[in-house]
This record gives sequence, C-alpha cells and structure tokens, in this order.
Amino acid sequence: MSSASTLRRVDWLADTIGRHKAGEPVGVYSVCSAHPTVLEAAIVQAAADHGFVLIEATSNQVDQFGGYTGLRPAEFRELVLGIADTHGFARDRVVLGGDHLGPNRWQRENAAVAMAHAETLIAAYVEAGYTKIHLDCSMRCADDPAVLADDVVAQRSAQLLRVAEDTARRVGSDGPVYVIGTEVPVPGGAHETLEQLTPTPADRARATLAAHRSAFADAGLGQVWPRVMALVVQPGVEFDHLNVFDYVHGATTELRHVLDTEPHLVFEAHSTDYQRPAQLRELVDDHWAVLKVGPGLTFAMREALFALARIETELIARPARSNLIEVVERRMLAEPKYWQSYYEGGPAAQRTARRYSYSDRLRYYWADEEVDAARQMLLANLDRVGIPLPLISQFLPLQYERIRAGVLDNTAQALVIDRVRDALRPYADACRAPSPEGAR
Repeated sequence: MSSASTLRRVDWLADTIGRHKAGEPVGVYSVCSAHPTVLEAAIVQAAADHGFVLIEATSNQVDQFGGYTGLRPAEFRELVLGIADTHGFARDRVVLGGDHLGPNRWQRENAAVAMAHAETLIAAYVEAGYTKIHLDCSMRCADDPAVLADDVVAQRSAQLLRVAEDTARRVGSDGPVYVIGTEVPVPGGAHETLEQLTPTPADRARATLAAHRSAFADAGLGQVWPRVMALVVQPGVEFDHLNVFDYVHGATTELRHVLDTEPHLVFEAHSTDYQRPAQLRELVDDHWAVLKVGPGLTFAMREALFALARIETELIARPARSNLIEVVERRMLAEPKYWQSYYEGGPAAQRTARRYSYSDRLRYYWADEEVDAARQMLLANLDRVGIPLPLISQFLPLQYERIRAGVLDNTAQALVIDRVRDALRPYADACRAPSPEGAR
C-alpha cells in the first residue's frame, strides 16, 4: 500500500475526531468481526450511509500465525477489500484497525516471550497497512504480578509503539493512529456473570494518560503523542451471557471531562454490543466517539440463520435439509474449547447458552468446515425453492416489511445481511450528527 493511500485512510478518522473535538456530536463505530457476512453487511451499511467503514481485527481472530480464523493480517485485509470491490465500495473508504494488539494471545508465557510475539504481531499489522492500532498491554503474563502497574503497561505499550513506528517507516507509510488504555474490557465480553459495573474513576484515567505520555517520551517517541487518538476507559457498559449493563449518563459526570484539555483525544468504548439506541447516542454525546461492536453482530447473524433454518423445516424434506442448528450443536459439543470454560450450570443451561448467549461463543464455530457447509446448504436450499412471504413475516418480520416495501431482495443471503444491518443501524444513527430539527 502506498503512503498516499494510507494517509487518506487515516484522514477519515482524523476528520471525524477533529469534528467531534470541535464540538460536533459525531462519532464512528468500529466493526470488530471477521465473518465475511458481517463484513459484507458493514460495507453495505457504510455505502448506504455514504460514509466510510472502520473494521478491526482482534488479536485472537487474526495474528501472525492465523488466529482462530486462520487469517494473517495481510490475508484479512484482502478479504475485506475483496468484499468492498464486489460492492463497488471505494477502497479508500475502508479503514482497517487492529484491536487488543499486545501479549493477549500469549498470556501463559513469560512476559519476555509474550512481548516478543506481540512485537511480531504489531509489525505484521502495520506492514499490512492497518492504520488504527490499539496498543493493549493490560493483560498479565505468566511471570507478572496479579495486577500490572500503569507504568509497566505504559512501558510495554511504548515498546510496541517503537515497533509500529519503525515498521511504518520501513514500508514507507505514514504512522498509524493509536489507542491506549488500561481499563480494557475482556475481548468479546465478560467471561463471568456480572453483578455490578463501575465506570473508570476520573483520576485513574488521568493517571493512565500521564503514564503513557511519560513512557512514550522516555522512549524518544514523544512526537507520536498527537497521533494517540483515543483512550479506552470503562463507561459502565458491558454484557455477559444473559445480561446487558446499559450506559448511565449520570455515572460518568467527572470522567467524561478528563479529555477536555486533550486536543486530539476522545474516548473509545468497548463492549457496546446490545446497548439501546438512546444509550449509544448518549455515549457519543459524552465523548465516547468510537463505539466498538463485535459479538452483537454475529449474534444478529445467528438469529437470521436460525430463523432461516426453521423456515427450511417448513419447506424442505428432512433428507435434503441442511440441519444447520443440529450441525452447530454437534460441532460445539465435539470441540468445546471455545465455550466450556465460559458457560456454567447444568446441561439445559449450557445448551441455551451455547445457542443464545449474548457473549455468542458460537461465533467461533462459523468457520468450522461442517458448520459452514451446512450454512451454505441452507441458503442454497431456500433460494432454490423460494421463501414464501408469509414465512418471512413469521420468522423475520422486519425483513418482511422491507421486502413488501421493495427495498430488500427476497434471497436468503440478503435476509441475513439485512438482519445484521439491523444491529448496525443504531450505531450509524448514533454516530451521525443530528439535524438542526433534532431528527436523526
């Protein structure tokens, strides 16, 4: 990728953040998912909004070894850009980011080993042209104390920042923009059932900023500070398997003013999945100008595919059915590593969680060969026989209304894409500046 191409991508973010810091209530949502259907839905939504799309791969999805998707950073980039090309969506409207880049994947190793892997990870992302990099060294490694001090996290972040800057210079691109923060939610949502959630104290957020600014300066990287675009703090939003913690505006009164004197910094909110539209709008108004969403999108995709599977049982004789739901259950039981340590309770509770949990550990199984084959068979079966409108009304009523209105095609994949867009539309609305009349 040329440096000019990279600069244009960074400018989409710079423009949004600059407008927000100038007082305009705008933001950007970040799609943190690797499934091609979700990526397609995100690009289609961005095209409909005449905007740009921010897509981020997480360190467990995509790394130098392939992650759980089997994709390396350059391969994921080509997947995304290929989908954009298919839809005639300009490549310079695609912003790619790397989320939770650090020792996350190697926490069972000693810090020296884990950080060496993290350096290679950061280099691979920057070399592949990703222009938004989340430096996340908040996770403890095998030889670390139970809680890492801010200065340790900041020094490790500076170590990775050096690699990112050196890599950008080596490949001839402008440096990325960066996200920092020690109050980082667990990637993909909480592991355990949550009882309460407290926003980050304002003084702790200020300490995090000071530690990183000092560590970057000590590493001779003080000139990079203006490209630190966001700070991750906990605004009090999260989800576990069965519950969602909604944003409470009144709980962040002091916190949301921490960045008032930082001319280039906004907050980044992780785990905003399942927040109601009004709360998403409040988050943007309160300077969480970057809203991350991931499992909520594959959750919506699963809802659509399971609805289509139930339609299939009404239209297709058993020998020819995909049996998608049964295939998913069989593969999750055969390979339980992605859910077993997360879902508690007896067999019935675990079965419900496997299929319907907000944390959506099912998302790890869509790339399984048997599951993907069943998904493709399901879509092909329904397109072959055609889906009667009354069945769409029964199982996907919002999509039924759009088909009747002539704005949605009656094909199986179009129904899935549109259902994922239902999860994205509130984000697009929240990130858009209200009209003078207050309409959004």
